[in-house]
Amino acid sequence: MRTGAAPLLGGPFCFLRHGETEHNRLALVAGATDVPLNAKGLAQAQAAAGRLAASGIDAIWCSPLQRARDTARCVAGVLGIEPVIVAELAERNWGELEGQPRALRVREATPPGGESPEEFRARTLKGLQKIGASRMPLIVAHSGTFRVLSAWLDLPPQEAPVPNSLPLLLNRTADGRWHSSAF
Repeated sequence: MRTGAAPLLGGPFCFLRHGETEHNRLALVAGATDVPLNAKGLAQAQAAAGRLAASGIDAIWCSPLQRARDTARCVAGVLGIEPVIVAELAERNWGELEGQPRALRVREATPPGGESPEEFRARTLKGLQKIGASRMPLIVAHSGTFRVLSAWLDLPPQEAPVPNSLPLLLNRTADGRWHSSAF
């Protein structure tokens, strides 16, 4: 984990990946493409909002992409909180691979016209460090954002992406290590 003065690391917080999009359903790269939620994704976001209704969340920080904003709005509507958009929390730009099958991605490579892994990590970390202190913040973003966050916190790497609209609670154990669990 990188240490520093990031207010986010002061206590527990929640992470929520946006609801399903047609790109997710069809196993296509969405990346920086601003695709909306599909009907299932909207229902997932509404269900997540219901699960988070009594969570104690007092601030919502969100990617600027429509799929994340719409997911955040569902939660915000239940909690009565206005989401704060953080541009740096947007998903990785995959350049020429946008809209192509996900199987063509190589995470450690820079796609033509896209962001390098290092550029994406640096941008995302900059965004995470903008998240202000609160009792229980919620980040609504993307699977790539969660991978960067997981590495930053030294969470065990995940084989599969974090599921759409599954609220996660991130907290420290008694020995100071971070862990995540479904909310």
